[in-house]
Amino acid sequence: MRHLLRMASHSSRTNMHARNLAIVWAPNLLRSKDIEATGFNGTAAFMEVRVQSIVVEFVLTHVEQLFGDAPLRGMAPPGGTVVG
Repeated sequence: MRHLLRMASHSSRTNMHARNLAIVWAPNLLRSKDIEATGFNGTAAFMEVRVQSIVVEFVLTHVEQLFGDAPLRGMAPPGGTVVG
């Protein structure tokens, strides 16, 4: 995710901001064998990719909060006090 975020930081030159990266990468990052097994196509497949891309875009826009060293607001770091 940090690599994709780094790619998004160059969006002024590449036009690959978080939303575009999410559309491209979501089907690979959130691949569902159940969906492949049922043979989704057409509208159902489009809706599934849409949901996947929304999730990946959310993760990309919240990388620091999700994966950073800083604790989230209202949560205690290991062995620490509540932040926020």
